[in-house]
Amino acid sequence: MVDKEQMDIANVLIEALPYIKKFHGKKIMIKYGGHAMINEQAMSSTARDTVLLKYVGMEPIVVHGGGPEISRSMDKMNKEPKFIGGLRVTDEETMDLVKMVLVGKINTEIVSKLCVHGGRSIGISGKNSFLIEASKKGLTTVENDGEILEVDLGYVGKIDKINRKIIDDLTGNNYIPVISPIGTDTSGNTLNLNADTVAGSIASEVDAEKLIVLTDVPGILTDPDDPESIIRRIRVDELKELIKEDVITGGMIPKVETCINAVENGVKKAHILDGRVDHSILLEIFTKHGIGTMIRE
Repeated sequence: MVDKEQMDIANVLIEALPYIKKFHGKKIMIKYGGHAMINEQAMSSTARDTVLLKYVGMEPIVVHGGGPEISRSMDKMNKEPKFIGGLRVTDEETMDLVKMVLVGKINTEIVSKLCVHGGRSIGISGKNSFLIEASKKGLTTVENDGEILEVDLGYVGKIDKINRKIIDDLTGNNYIPVISPIGTDTSGNTLNLNADTVAGSIASEVDAEKLIVLTDVPGILTDPDDPESIIRRIRVDELKELIKEDVITGGMIPKVETCINAVENGVKKAHILDGRVDHSILLEIFTKHGIGTMIRE
């Protein structure tokens, strides 16, 4: 006799079937960040979810950040991180450390986790095969202690062009690309890039079905102190109004703007999810109601 637990498992699979069918063969961009990057259990859960997407026929692509880990490494080397108006200043020495942490440490750890769970994965950076062509930002206007300043953030770049061929080659050969957010300028200099922006730009360039941004909040909240105030579904035009009305503030603004830009440039849906929740990616993609915020055109 079939027990309730077995029937529950069967029902979950039945609920997932339409989504597996709908997204088969589609590229899914996942931006690893927040808890999913610094907690061992969360990173393992996220890696397992990513591999599962691959085995049910999707083409996951991973972009990761690493700001907190960079700051910790600088502390260990007795180099004090410099921020102006919340933005990191990246001098030449810091850029060397950024490359070491992002490419040498975090990227390889994520690749290893994916492989442990049965995935085929290769780590690359925006420098590989000129994947991300960038240029220095130059002077940037920031607000610092109530004062408006124009500052040079050093080796910090803005994206000029994404060359998708290397990603197509990897996904076409059943690999999961794991991408570090650094780019290169026309002279070969390495530039530090915002990981959310990299994820959104690549998602648009490769015609991704979804952009998934993992954070440490349940999704977009109308009240930051109330997790129950989450917005489950929202259109881009409604989202822009929330930014104007200061409902969305602080560190959520760049993530939300990344999602808006991605959807306006061809990505079908963007999702902001809580990376602290086990299997948040699967719950969002394969269930009717999801668990985060879904953004559509």
